[in-house]
Amino acid sequence: MSQIIEQPRYLCPLAAQQTVLGIPRASPIIHAGPGCAAKVHEGLDFYAGYQGEGYCGGSHIASTNASSTEVVFGGEPKLRKIIDGTLKVIDADLFVVLTGCTSDIIGDDTESVVSEFQEEGKPVVWVETGGFKGNNYRGHELVVKAIIDQYVGVRTPHVKNGLVNVFSVVPYQNPYWRGDLDEIKRLLERLGLQVNILFGTSSQGVSEWKEIPDAQFNLLVSAWNGLSIVRHLQKKYGTPFLHYPVLPVGAAETENFLRAVSRFAGLDIERTEAVIAEEKKKYYIYFCDTADFLTSNQNSHPNTFYTIGDANYTLGISSFLIKELGLTPKTQFVIDNPDISFQEPISQAFQTIDPEVPVDVRIENDSGKIKERITSIENEPNDTIFLASSFDKDIADKIRAYILYISWPIHHRLIVNKSYVGFQGGLTLLEDIYTKVLERSKP
Repeated sequence: MSQIIEQPRYLCPLAAQQTVLGIPRASPIIHAGPGCAAKVHEGLDFYAGYQGEGYCGGSHIASTNASSTEVVFGGEPKLRKIIDGTLKVIDADLFVVLTGCTSDIIGDDTESVVSEFQEEGKPVVWVETGGFKGNNYRGHELVVKAIIDQYVGVRTPHVKNGLVNVFSVVPYQNPYWRGDLDEIKRLLERLGLQVNILFGTSSQGVSEWKEIPDAQFNLLVSAWNGLSIVRHLQKKYGTPFLHYPVLPVGAAETENFLRAVSRFAGLDIERTEAVIAEEKKKYYIYFCDTADFLTSNQNSHPNTFYTIGDANYTLGISSFLIKELGLTPKTQFVIDNPDISFQEPISQAFQTIDPEVPVDVRIENDSGKIKERITSIENEPNDTIFLASSFDKDIADKIRAYILYISWPIHHRLIVNKSYVGFQGGLTLLEDIYTKVLERSKP
């Protein structure tokens, strides 16, 4: 039975146009109604930490702006014209045609139109991303698999030992994606791996995508999103994959992450341990220097926390706050609406953070129900920190809790290349949390 969802925390599959923009020199082409691309841009730029248009986003995105004429007579001629014009005007290495509700409902044969350009050797792929296919987490998976199948294509892998393809956070939907992917790549390269990060400023663009079949293994750093991608690659190219379900935040989880990758890849153990020791030494020098502050002001600091975000961030941040800061979890809300088959493993992952610390986990994408749950719990003033979104500022203010913005939508802070991943990310999170405390406690 259908129901109204108050303030959902994701967009429709067409928002995977931002996945395309996350690939250097890749350009989306939208076959949808007027305003669809603009609304996605607004939602995942201005309301995701003001991330900017990217290489050819925002006003540069080509769209058919399908009208009643296309609904009645079909939109294929207009799509053909738009693709042809875009190839002439936009200097890009890859073009991805994404469809919206209008074109999918009327049954335009997008595949046939795009295949005309593919037969001419043009780097164009297509994917159906109408709103009824789910949300943009699933749209992201659809786009990645379309690029693999239509652009990378079928070929015999030439496996390169030490080469890894990384799949993790969803570009733009995770406001910290650029910094997070940079740090994941840095850590993996320290182990001696060659890393195809695929998205962001550290990616080499389509040349990395062409290398996907040649990887020794694929690495998925995600609770659930992307699992269909690495399974597809295993079936298509025979590439094994490592699924690490927790985004590594702080020393404890990052240490576990690096060892897991090293074992799976068959890397030199001594080198791995040396890297971990060096990173930990620096981390704990900084961490211990905060000890006087953390202990002397303990009575006035928050002792409990809520996380409200996708499974990646809620799991990773909860692990850090429980294991390393000793905070007590209140309800942890997972908002990315994972398939039912993933929900129990995600809930269990929270319980394994610390067997002595039970965690109340709610898979919930309805902001109204999230607020109802929070207000039903006893919340002492100044005792709680929200790791959440701009949607949650009002409820945090109402119960006099602190709030740090970690999930979409975010329009209360500018995000450039900040990251909460890794050893450095844990220190950054520590710094940001207690800066919030000091802002309120000091006159």
